[in-house]
Amino acid sequence: MINRETIDNIVTTARIEEVIGDYVNLRRRGVNMLGLCPFHNEKTPSFTVSPAKGIYKCFGCGKAGNSVNFIMEHEHFSYPEALKYLARKYNIEVEEEVQTPEQLLELNEKESLYNLNLFAQQYFTKSLLETAEGKSVGLSYFKERGIREDLIHKFQLGFSPDKWDAFSENATQNGYKREFLIKTGLSLEKDNRLYDRFHSRVIFPIHSPSGRVVGFGGRILGSDKNRPKYVNSPESDIYNKSKTLYGIYFAKNAIISKDNCLLVEGYTDVISMHQAGIDNVVASSGTSLTYDQVHMIQRYTSNISILYDGDPAGIKASFRGIDIIVEQGMNVKIVLFPNGEDPDSYARKHHPSEVESFVNENAVNFILFKTRLLLGETQNDPIKKAALIREIVNTISLIPDSISRSLYVKECSALMAISEQVLMSELNKILRAKLKKSSPGLDKELEAIPVEQIPSETQTDIDLYSAEYQERDVIRLLLLYGHDIIRIKLRNTDEEEVSVQVADYVVNDLVNDEMGFENAIFKTIFDEFHKGADIDEIPDGNWFLSHHNSEISLAAVNLVFTNYNLSPNWFKNNIMITTEKTRLHMYVMFALRAYKARKLDKMMSEIQKKLAVESNPEQQRDLQKAYLELKKQSIRINKDGLGRIITR
Repeated sequence: MINRETIDNIVTTARIEEVIGDYVNLRRRGVNMLGLCPFHNEKTPSFTVSPAKGIYKCFGCGKAGNSVNFIMEHEHFSYPEALKYLARKYNIEVEEEVQTPEQLLELNEKESLYNLNLFAQQYFTKSLLETAEGKSVGLSYFKERGIREDLIHKFQLGFSPDKWDAFSENATQNGYKREFLIKTGLSLEKDNRLYDRFHSRVIFPIHSPSGRVVGFGGRILGSDKNRPKYVNSPESDIYNKSKTLYGIYFAKNAIISKDNCLLVEGYTDVISMHQAGIDNVVASSGTSLTYDQVHMIQRYTSNISILYDGDPAGIKASFRGIDIIVEQGMNVKIVLFPNGEDPDSYARKHHPSEVESFVNENAVNFILFKTRLLLGETQNDPIKKAALIREIVNTISLIPDSISRSLYVKECSALMAISEQVLMSELNKILRAKLKKSSPGLDKELEAIPVEQIPSETQTDIDLYSAEYQERDVIRLLLLYGHDIIRIKLRNTDEEEVSVQVADYVVNDLVNDEMGFENAIFKTIFDEFHKGADIDEIPDGNWFLSHHNSEISLAAVNLVFTNYNLSPNWFKNNIMITTEKTRLHMYVMFALRAYKARKLDKMMSEIQKKLAVESNPEQQRDLQKAYLELKKQSIRINKDGLGRIITR
């Protein structure tokens, strides 16, 4: 268990804009920051981060929390794992009790898979750097490719020995379960024996955006034509190839700072580009781009440059994947290397400055690149040219922005020597067909629609006397101002006003009046304030924002987060303004009285229901007496405390 003092230190130290900035490209908007939500697919940013409050909220999908919650949600970490991740990021020492064997057994399956992959990575790296076979075979291969030792350590490269079960045997001896060895794909089972998937291969660990090893790629070094050149980890609970980009952990910060992502094909392409000083690069690992991969890149930038070798057939085969990028509204450029060269070979043969200059100077817009490439194959053949026009116009139709579509029509018109009107006409046909497909009944909307008798639904019962809103306001004030001081006059005394913490006053006032909370989450939060007040250790808002109970932390964020803030210009010009904090005493009193008034209304309503069915005269008199007493209290609170006049 991590003690509360350490948790407070982690939460206080972690800057939410830095934590989320590792995953999302944030832009300043007033006092807040805005970006594309990493939890759902969106094109218009609705993900808002408040650096001042240390919290985030997506107004599209409703996800909200602080730094700890974000890491838990994004990386599927447990609460302690998220805290440890942030502690490592900010070099905070975490002291905790040593886990017992029983506690280790309680680790969930995903955590077990992550732990096994970490063990495997360390095993493969150690085999590469510290064994005779690893040095003579694996390390020699990497050095022949010109990969420096610092890059070998950075990317945690490794080697799997030329023995069928070397790793499986080692992992089993170290206590790793057979079922997890098979689920991660590190081991294969045949005739009730385990065999290594990656034996006699150099190893490329694949990392998540947070740096955890989710899978592996292995390259064979021999000339055995019966074995595939590359093998990858199979799909598992922690590895999905279509949602993973090789090198994203090492590239994300550079992608954000350079506002561009370079996309290559293979592992060595990424490593060689890093060695050339170009670190905003990732690889699709030989697969066509998927929506999930594009969405991952889009979190960091809206610009992507794809680096190809000189093979036209390979480029044309990838057009469908590039169309996905265009469809997401991203800016796509193509960099074509000379014949016989790819990013890896070019980076090894040229100085880093030459590589960077080549990439920058040869980046061509994808649609114009595609037009020129296909145009060269038409050879003045009208049929081929007509097919080209349809292909290009179809790609232009994927662009979400109408202005950009018009500009591309103009440029492609000049390239293909065809009038803009023809291209625009073809474009409009495609767009109308898409609209008709997405709204099948659109062309019949003017036709008469027969009136259909719809049976009425059963009306949902609504509690007219629910105190949900008033409870919310009381808890919100506790979270925001629990430690603030207000001046109040004690009950039933003639003493002068005394200073008291808001949380102390609210807790004592509601406990003395025996007022309880209906909402279970609000009740839990209030109970924690109550316990804290009893031992003089009142929790602050941050404690609830980073609470281990996700329901409580989400409720806390939703209560304190606001998308509206006062402009600093009010304060610069010395304009006197009234805020909730400057009149805190009044707001606290009003919230408590409004809460009590609503609770009294509910209590009176319940007595009226009992009177309607009660036949015993004595019971009726007791109920009427209780009702009149509550009525007096209600009139007093509403008139004196809230300035309301009760007419019923």
